[in-house]
Amino acid sequence: QVLLVESGGGQVQAGGSLTLSCADSGGVFGNNAMAWFRRVPGKEREFVATVSWGGGSTDYADSVKGRFTISRDNGKRTGYLQMDSLKPEDTAVYYCAVRRGRAFAVATRSRDYVYWGQGTQVTVSS
Repeated sequence: QVLLVESGGGQVQAGGSLTLSCADSGGVFGNNAMAWFRRVPGKEREFVATVSWGGGSTDYADSVKGRFTISRDNGKRTGYLQMDSLKPEDTAVYYCAVRRGRAFAVATRSRDYVYWGQGTQVTVSS
């Protein structure tokens, strides 16, 4: 069963922008923080950004601070990752993740998340 679906990935030139979306089809957003992670083949999954259930608290990896913005619209049950000033190093598969059990607070570890999407590819060329 697919509970989270990412979209918005694609190929862009360095310096360009993309907006990723994460649609909740299984009703798992409620009362839970969410995050974006990314993975390059052969490497471990890397934390990118997280936002609390209420949207008032965020945290970002140092590598994306000032360039990426995470947000959510709980009414639409959709999360977003706005990516600006993209670099070739940002090339990866991006995954949406959601916590479980009224886990309101932001978290940066993969093991703090229960629900995961299947990923969307982002490719940044120089």
